[in-house]
Amino acid sequence: MSANVSPTLIVGAGPTGLSLAIALRQRGARVIIIDRQKQGANTSRAAVIHAQTLEVLERLGVTAKLLKEGIIVPRFRVRDRDRLLLDIDFGALPGRHPFTLMLPQDKTEAILRSRLQHLGVEVQWATELDTVVQQGDQLVAHLKSPAGNIDMPVSWIVGCDGLNSKVREAADIAFAGGTYAEDFVLADVEMSWPLARSEVDLFFAPQGLMVVAPLPHDRYRIVATASKPPQQPDMSFIQRLLDERAPPSEPGRINNVIWSSRFHVHHRLASSVVSGNFILCGDAAHVHSPAGGQGMNTGIQDAVSLADPLLHAMKGDRSQLLGWADARQKVARSVVRLTDRMTRVATLRSPTACTVRNGLLSRIGCIPSARNAIARRIAGLDY
Repeated sequence: MSANVSPTLIVGAGPTGLSLAIALRQRGARVIIIDRQKQGANTSRAAVIHAQTLEVLERLGVTAKLLKEGIIVPRFRVRDRDRLLLDIDFGALPGRHPFTLMLPQDKTEAILRSRLQHLGVEVQWATELDTVVQQGDQLVAHLKSPAGNIDMPVSWIVGCDGLNSKVREAADIAFAGGTYAEDFVLADVEMSWPLARSEVDLFFAPQGLMVVAPLPHDRYRIVATASKPPQQPDMSFIQRLLDERAPPSEPGRINNVIWSSRFHVHHRLASSVVSGNFILCGDAAHVHSPAGGQGMNTGIQDAVSLADPLLHAMKGDRSQLLGWADARQKVARSVVRLTDRMTRVATLRSPTACTVRNGLLSRIGCIPSARNAIARRIAGLDY
């Protein structure tokens, strides 16, 4: 790319923004990437990297390092406490990665940042997009940072800045949707656990949903619905979740809580992901339930697939960019529908409805083609 072309400003240095910055730099584009957080302020949130995303990340040169750091999980299992309802095996998936990888988001980000640094780009931390002004055929971004304020001419602004996106606000793009009624708890813990570390387990119980997934260094990720949980659930609270929802014969024992939080789950879609020279990716464009671990994966795929269309747009041809926007919005709508159905099915409370749900899942589990279709959908191979 010509040095005379103003840089692309990427707002948000999570997995989506970092992936886009790498993909653009590999193609010779000038990029500036900022994040309003201080370095290290982000905690582990997403932890699931699916098969299709691992394939996509090979283009960025990071998949081998991710595999070295993470836990390979070849199956998801759905249980009614100690009764197995559905076994989702990723082993028959096509491609080089027939499995899911469990790795905390902060570790994924560290690997992506290292790759970006190798390409000569550093994240500008504690730097916030304040306002944007259109001047001719370019944008001027007013940035606020501890070093002072700056007006920066840029050719494009890509919002990878999440649910409360300043880029989406600056572009005046609607973000319609809602919020699920349930509170959710998330915790990374050290514990004794009776089930294999080669599986992610989703438990149904009268008290609610719980997911237990292995993480590196003998840790586990727990995600569960809960009624009015504390902001930072403690060991006794999380132990009670296990006692109520895990296999009753051996529910597991919490030894240490690394960190925990309470959160609400939203389902929203941006009305557009391209508006003038503003673009939205990841959670800035779509947010949904964590069911199936789709969020970070969809964002990374948004970002990497954007690089080539954006380079064509920089040269004056926006047709590929508009095609990208249509394709990614179709994917986002599909993911929101999928995760909404999964969440509503998983959070049923009526005993009759739960009995019907469990019976249907058991029947589906007896049909190999149905199990394979579910595996492909979760892995991101079919949208």
